[in-house]
Amino acid sequence: MFSINKQKKDDAIINDQIRAKEMLVITDQGEKLGVLTRGKALQEADDRGLDLVLVSPDANPPVAKLMDYSKFRFQQQKKLKEMKKNQKVIVVQEIQLSPVIEKHDFETKAKKARTILEKGNKVKITLRFKGRMIVHQEIGVEVINKFIESLADCTTVESAVKLDGRSLFAVVAPKVEKKEN
Repeated sequence: MFSINKQKKDDAIINDQIRAKEMLVITDQGEKLGVLTRGKALQEADDRGLDLVLVSPDANPPVAKLMDYSKFRFQQQKKLKEMKKNQKVIVVQEIQLSPVIEKHDFETKAKKARTILEKGNKVKITLRFKGRMIVHQEIGVEVINKFIESLADCTTVESAVKLDGRSLFAVVAPKVEKKEN
């Protein structure tokens, strides 16, 4: 068997993990203490009751900052949580049509698409040709365009009608209302 020794991306190099012999040390207020040896830098951090965190290991000399690392991690996690909370996931749902769709079916599918768009999701309109229907692609394009027109008041066309194999498809997104200040 093999062992996995992966270090997490967000783990910083702190205190005794720092291997650089000399480093530029910055205080928690942003004041430069100058280039110090590893031992002196660790002693300075210990005297102030803070951690020595390697901020820029690739710099010459490496840059380390004196800070309360646990407080820093807490604030980073809090910021990340807030960003995730404000993030909106957009789902693309599919509506399938036919070149020979009846009026009532067409209206039902348009109503379903409208409810999807009102939720803030995108709609992928697909029209699949069966058998020899592919010969009359213009009928399929006409049906999709008519479908998009029926939703024109609440949508913007994100992807125009395209042919992919035996299917025509288009993608519409909900209309974004501009906020007035």
